[in-house]
Amino acid sequence: MSTFIFITRNALNYLTVFSDILIVLLLIAVIHLKLLKKPAGLRRFCAWLLDFCQKNSLLLALIVSLTATLGSLFFSEIMGYEPCKLCWFQRIFMYPLPILFIVGLLRKESIISFYALPLSMIGGLIALYHYFLQIGKLWEIAVDKFAPCSAVGYSASCTASFFLSFGYITIPMMSFSAFTLIVLILILLKKNNQF
Repeated sequence: MSTFIFITRNALNYLTVFSDILIVLLLIAVIHLKLLKKPAGLRRFCAWLLDFCQKNSLLLALIVSLTATLGSLFFSEIMGYEPCKLCWFQRIFMYPLPILFIVGLLRKESIISFYALPLSMIGGLIALYHYFLQIGKLWEIAVDKFAPCSAVGYSASCTASFFLSFGYITIPMMSFSAFTLIVLILILLKKNNQF
């Protein structure tokens, strides 16, 4: 079982790094295509990347949201990490997304994205705030007064970090990366006039 936990946790860490790289590449591609005209090779790659994400947006969003959902269940149910109050709020916004994207794919309706975008944006903001609390605690900044979990008493602390990988990855950063990637994919879908 410990080998499974080690492999799964590392896979989730690497998927987060991959997601962050993809976020940067998508942002560069959008900026490059809108503002710059040269060089031609980079322009073709940017156009290909955006076109691929637009054509497969619901499938990509499903993969990201399903991975994030299963990842959060892995950390709480298999690793035994107790979710804090902010973790629960992020789950509230993440868990419906795979269902929405499956329905959108089955019905071939990208209008589902209209409902998924606000969920992803709100969940991403909560994840970013949660990440701020954890990183602030690691940097010994007095963030406890901003954490809603300290008032609950029976919840895990929102400022507690169960691990730190690659110098920046915590569970809220994984969540933030997933929400941000979903938002970017859905915005690209909207720019493609599919909804």
